[in-house]
Amino acid sequence: MPLLASPFAQLDLIRQPEQPNEPLQAFDAADEYLLAHLAEQRPAANTRVLVLNDGFGALAASLAGQVEVISSSDSFLALQALQKNLVRNGRPFDAVPTLPASEPLTGPFDRVLIKVPKTLALLEEQLIRLQGQLAPGAQVVAGAMIKHLPRAAGDLLERYIGPVQASLAVKKARLLIATPQAASSAPQVSPYPTRYWLDEPKIELLNHANVFCREGLDIGTRAFLPHLPTNLGTARVADLGCGNGVLAIASALRNPEAHYTLVDESFMAVQSAAQNWRAALGEREVTVRAGDGLSGQQAQSLDVVLCNPPFHQQQVVGDFLAWRMFQQAREALVVGGALYIVGNRHLGYHSKLARLFRSVEQVAATPKFVILKARK
Repeated sequence: MPLLASPFAQLDLIRQPEQPNEPLQAFDAADEYLLAHLAEQRPAANTRVLVLNDGFGALAASLAGQVEVISSSDSFLALQALQKNLVRNGRPFDAVPTLPASEPLTGPFDRVLIKVPKTLALLEEQLIRLQGQLAPGAQVVAGAMIKHLPRAAGDLLERYIGPVQASLAVKKARLLIATPQAASSAPQVSPYPTRYWLDEPKIELLNHANVFCREGLDIGTRAFLPHLPTNLGTARVADLGCGNGVLAIASALRNPEAHYTLVDESFMAVQSAAQNWRAALGEREVTVRAGDGLSGQQAQSLDVVLCNPPFHQQQVVGDFLAWRMFQQAREALVVGGALYIVGNRHLGYHSKLARLFRSVEQVAATPKFVILKARK
């Protein structure tokens, strides 16, 4: 794999989760461009640099020991990758302080480096939170590969930070350089979290900025809800990739004695799920955590796993995350336990599950989706 070479460091980086058979690169030309731009400014060692949405730690690991850097991301895997890449390159795992995107920022910051996220609502929320957190003379620089850089990203920077200058393209990457302006009015109020209602079950769902389908229920989950298992008794149930928690909440309302664990790699999803659980189920016991799927779950500790698996990581589309989640579910389930999933018909999950589980049956289907039950 190629090394990331910048004026600050030369690093050997890996992605998370690792894919030995598909070694995708852990950095891109936008990372290189952001680091080169910062280096041109010759930042002093006490310069406070905030890094946002650093995919696998390329930016923060490069800056470790060079400036006072802090990294904030909504991805558990991204922050895990940063720690692993620090160790991989001879630095302490905690050399860079990290902050989940669900937590408030604590400035002032002299420089802010942003990798433009796929979800622009997350970028908007982050820019709103930067209000009042920038030091005099600060600069905010966002970078992305041109094919992943929508015009709306520049509009958001101009709206919340100040005038924006677009750089020339370098290796198909571009920077948006924003110069903060003094606030002329009260700080702008965030439009997040958003909320929507379901009719069945009759609950309101709160959704922080980076939650998938935050404006309304996605059609896959809508197809899944009527077919969630019932009569689970005291079963131990996990909602894997829980998002705003709707599957677990709907299941819990039908299974009052079951015990639930909700896990997602998005900190904002976990924050949303925890708040939604409390709103719908009060103080009923639950475990809600950010994590790498069920990788930290004890083997044979679950009776049922519910899952609406993702089919992309950042800008990379594929079924590798779903396949990994299926493997994790199999490891965590007791013998005889069941994994219930919903998926697009064309993804062929039936044949993939059949390689891992004793039996796979179709519970229901729509023209676009299938609901499958795989028993260990």
